[in-house]
Amino acid sequence: MAAGHSVDPARWRLMFELVMARIAGHFGRVEPRASARAYLLGLLSQAERKNCWQLAEQAGHIRPWPMQRLLRYARWDADAVRDDIRTYAVDHLGTDDGVLIVDFTGFLKKGRASAGVQRQYTGTAGRIENSQVGVFLAYATSRGRALIDRRLYLPEQSWCGDLERRQAAGIPETVQFATKPRLAWEMIAAALDAGMEAPWVTGDEAYGQDPQLRAALEARGTGYVLAVACSTRVRINRERTTVRADTVADRLPANAWQ
Repeated sequence: MAAGHSVDPARWRLMFELVMARIAGHFGRVEPRASARAYLLGLLSQAERKNCWQLAEQAGHIRPWPMQRLLRYARWDADAVRDDIRTYAVDHLGTDDGVLIVDFTGFLKKGRASAGVQRQYTGTAGRIENSQVGVFLAYATSRGRALIDRRLYLPEQSWCGDLERRQAAGIPETVQFATKPRLAWEMIAAALDAGMEAPWVTGDEAYGQDPQLRAALEARGTGYVLAVACSTRVRINRERTTVRADTVADRLPANAWQ
C-alpha cells in the first residue's frame, strides 16, 4: 500500500476501535456488531475481491452467512450509523473551507434480483452494463476527505413501478422514484440540517443540468460549482440576454477566473 509508510498501524487500529465503539449502540445484538467490525476490516484489507465470500474468509469464517445476515436480515440502524460517521468526519476534518461533493458510481452485477439493478450507464465500466447505481456525498477540506452519505438509485420503470420485484428485494413501500439530483439534494440538505458548515457544493453535469437542484441550493444560500453542457444558455447583461455557456467562457479574460 503506497500510503503505508505514513500510517502508524497502532494509531490506526486505536482510531478504528474508537469509531466502532461510537456506532456500537446502533446494533441490537453482539453478533451483528461483531460481523460489522469484521466486515469493515475486510473492506479496508488488501483482499482482491470484496464480496461476502471473500470478506468472510478474511474474517476467518468458513461460510459467508455472517456477512450475508448482516446485510440482509440483521437489525441495525444504518442511518444512525451514517449520522455518527458524518459527525466523526466533521470533528476530525472540519474547517471553514469545507466542500460537499456529489457524484454517482455503478457496481457491476449479474442477474436481476439485486435492488435497483438494470442495464444502465456506469462510469465503472465506461459504458452501459448490468449494474446498480449509487449516489454519494463526500466532504472535503484542507485536512482530508471522507464519504459521508449514500443513496441507492432506484430506476423508475424497471423497479419503482414493479411491485412484485420490489417486494422480492425487500424495498419498502415508502421508497419512491427520485432522480439522481434529487437524491443528491436530500443528502446535502440532511448534512446542512445537521449543522455541517459547507459553503460550497460541487458536482458534474449530471447535477448541474438540474435547475431544481440549483434553485434549492440558491434558496438555502449555499454556493455551488456545478458543470453544465457547453450548449447551456446563461443570462448576461443583467439577465437581459441569453448566450451559450461556452461563448461566455471564451469571452472572459484569464483574470476573471478564481
